[in-house]
Amino acid sequence: MTRGAQQQEPAYVIHRRPWRETSLMVDLFTLNHGRMSAVARGANGSKSSLKAQLQPFQPLLLDWVGRGDLKTLTQVDVRDGPALRRTLSLYSGLYLNELLQRILPQADPHQTLFAAYIEALALLADTLDVEPVLRKFEQAFAAALGYDFAWDLATDTRETVSAAHTYCYDPEQGIVAAVSAGVRLQNLPGEALLALAGGDYDATASRRISKRVMRVLTDYLLQGRPLNSRSLFSHPRGE
Repeated sequence: MTRGAQQQEPAYVIHRRPWRETSLMVDLFTLNHGRMSAVARGANGSKSSLKAQLQPFQPLLLDWVGRGDLKTLTQVDVRDGPALRRTLSLYSGLYLNELLQRILPQADPHQTLFAAYIEALALLADTLDVEPVLRKFEQAFAAALGYDFAWDLATDTRETVSAAHTYCYDPEQGIVAAVSAGVRLQNLPGEALLALAGGDYDATASRRISKRVMRVLTDYLLQGRPLNSRSLFSHPRGE
């Protein structure tokens, strides 16, 4: 094998753009190499089949060469996978891809997150209710970056959340009982937190709380960078 070469690496395209005259620059989320970038030479040419193959949400097995940060693709094999045909599912998938592209460090493998991504795409292809899917992936994403927390544990007191009390959220600590300098959200009902700990996203309060908390956490991880895919959810959409 050529030095710096990789063969049959499971991967997904999370972003792509034209590069030079006839090529594509492709941002990838891979199983064993994390987030990385590669050039697909000639993929933007009129006679190339690569452009159709290097699509978001499409399971791929990739070969590449290169020892630096930018690799060169040498082989693309397409595998069967779920299709995001509904508009809302497509928007949701684009949101997941942008999270990975903008926040996940390069060359930092996360096999558990890769598995969570595959599961999220399968669920998005098969459901009209995308919010629980997005929240669970956001939690898996946060956990991969070291910001995991339990909905039912107040980390400052080390006590289990009580349904009768209200709590706060601090991105650095998770759920906390007392207001401190890092707290970004207050008055979170214990009852809703306990429901979320049990995986219950059906109640309106649980959905609202989980969305607020994960929005704060992703904003914290973005450190002021925009997340353009969020604007898609405010537009009218059809199925």
